[in-house]
Amino acid sequence: MRSGIALSHLDASTRPQDDLFRHTNGGWLDRTEIPADRGRYGTFDMLREQAEHDLRAIVDELVAAGPDPRTPAGKVAALYGAFMDEDRIEATGLGRVAATLAEVDAVGEVGALVELLGRLGREGVTGAVVYWVGTDDRNPDRYVVYLNQAGLGLPDESYYREPQHEATRAAYLGHVERMLALAGRPDPAGAAGRIVALETRLAASHLDKVADRDAVATYHLRTLAELQEATPQHDWSRYAAALGAPDGALAEVVVRQPGYLAGLDAALAQEPIEVWREWLAWHVLHEAAALLPAAFADESFDFYGRTLAGTPVQRERWKRGVALVDRLVGEALGELYVARHFPPVAKERMTELVDNLVEAFRRSFADRPWMGEQTREQALEKLGHFTPKIGYPDVWRDYSALTLGADLQDNVARAHCFENDRELAKLGRPIDRAEWFMTPQTVNAYYNPGMNEIVFPAAILQPPFFDVEADDAVNYGGIGGVIGHEIGHGFDDQGSQYDGSGMLRNWWTDADRERFDALSAKLIEQFSQLEPIAAPGQRVNGALTVGENIGDLAGLGVGHAAYRIAVGDGEAPVLDGLTGDQRFFLGWAQVWCGKAREETAKMLLAVDPHSPQEHRGNVVRNLAAFHDAFGVQEGDGMWLDPEDRVQIF
Repeated sequence: MRSGIALSHLDASTRPQDDLFRHTNGGWLDRTEIPADRGRYGTFDMLREQAEHDLRAIVDELVAAGPDPRTPAGKVAALYGAFMDEDRIEATGLGRVAATLAEVDAVGEVGALVELLGRLGREGVTGAVVYWVGTDDRNPDRYVVYLNQAGLGLPDESYYREPQHEATRAAYLGHVERMLALAGRPDPAGAAGRIVALETRLAASHLDKVADRDAVATYHLRTLAELQEATPQHDWSRYAAALGAPDGALAEVVVRQPGYLAGLDAALAQEPIEVWREWLAWHVLHEAAALLPAAFADESFDFYGRTLAGTPVQRERWKRGVALVDRLVGEALGELYVARHFPPVAKERMTELVDNLVEAFRRSFADRPWMGEQTREQALEKLGHFTPKIGYPDVWRDYSALTLGADLQDNVARAHCFENDRELAKLGRPIDRAEWFMTPQTVNAYYNPGMNEIVFPAAILQPPFFDVEADDAVNYGGIGGVIGHEIGHGFDDQGSQYDGSGMLRNWWTDADRERFDALSAKLIEQFSQLEPIAAPGQRVNGALTVGENIGDLAGLGVGHAAYRIAVGDGEAPVLDGLTGDQRFFLGWAQVWCGKAREETAKMLLAVDPHSPQEHRGNVVRNLAAFHDAFGVQEGDGMWLDPEDRVQIF
């Protein structure tokens, strides 16, 4: 049996006792350049590249075969073929967008603006507010509409206020002006200034990324009458009708940021309608840029790719086409992907891994010194209700109501309308517990607190995360850590506020919550001292990343316990000169192999709830088992004093 460790990636000059991440991945880091079309590159990206090539082979065959356009395969072929028809796109020019801009220019008052925002939202244009349909956090047996802050063209509200983003703001202003000029809009320079000023006003009412994580503080159930009273300028009934929502869709809604809606309403009352028209015209162009002639797509990439992320080269068109298909008709493509690339044995082995991780969590709860008996009973009950989903959905999405043709802009609008109607149709119906929120070809995983489920798409279930031919140690360090991470989200600072049924309620004793919060605060402090390799001098936001850091710690600690369950009373053999425990920790570190450009690293610090890869790999320093496996001593780079180690699960 092979170990599953990528020996060519190792850096023998760096001891694991000093830097496990560098020891495990240093050889790869030294000889690998970030591809010109990426802001960062690593294990996840390499698997995504492989998935892209696999998907391209499928769609190229479909386009060549010309399947019936009424079939799922035919819809994949139509959408991809339309995106790849550059000659038609250039000849079409603004096309449908020109008609939309004319509608924007015809808006004469706030009510008409709100109505148009609803109709364009149905077609995929992000307006001042975005909605989604999900299980009600306080009543998880029903669906409800959630309303969320929006309206910005920069990644986050902090970009409009923090001095460190001043250069980005200036570049953004120029980008907006150039996009407006390309579309032949009047006074592009003046309009750009007014647009950015309006967005700056909206951003001032946004919750920041840390506050926006709070599941309790962002739950505000409102009736339609209460919503309308709080925001008199925004006619919600008119908006819902334009959105195509069924009667009663907004009878009760969850407002996530009431302060933002108040700020938006004030802006609707006070800002001239001419400025709102300019702002909406910009957002129409921004959303459509990838579908327009090359001049628009290139200008959009120049700002969002080169300036924001430091990415020198735009991705090849076929890659962007595959991504569009994945986003809009992903399960139709996923069904074809799974048939070719996901063997049944992988699902069987994963089921065993998940069972062992759940058992390891069960045992962990039994000896957590901070967890009292009442909370422990509730935690075990929640764990018993976890639903794992592995590989692909049991029921594939039905795309029969979606009709696609040769025009790219029309296809994208129709796909958004289809998805909009599918989402709104959930209201009043039983919860669809078979639904997936990632496609099978996605290299990722997730925990959904409202359904208390952990989901592992097919594309992540391959080396180095998971190898059916490899040693248990590396599989438990890799995909086992990911499984544990996702289970851990059910008990992190936010997930722990949901019970086993998916209801947002406090099932903890006050004393246990206080002890848990103290451990979380200790972890926040630990990560707040760290700097990314790619952006020295910048600090990790420990408060923003705490949920993911708790997930990593849980995945690592419980993943190791699950590995010991799998080994049983025996001792794992030495492979490649490494003990089983050593291979486990190298297996963990190698899945975080990666590097980033400085601009991307800085952007991720502002908006990404995940810590940089190197710090995720080196979170092992919190585990006594890691210190024991490698004989880490005081003075070594990975040494962490026992009293400073954080172990929650």
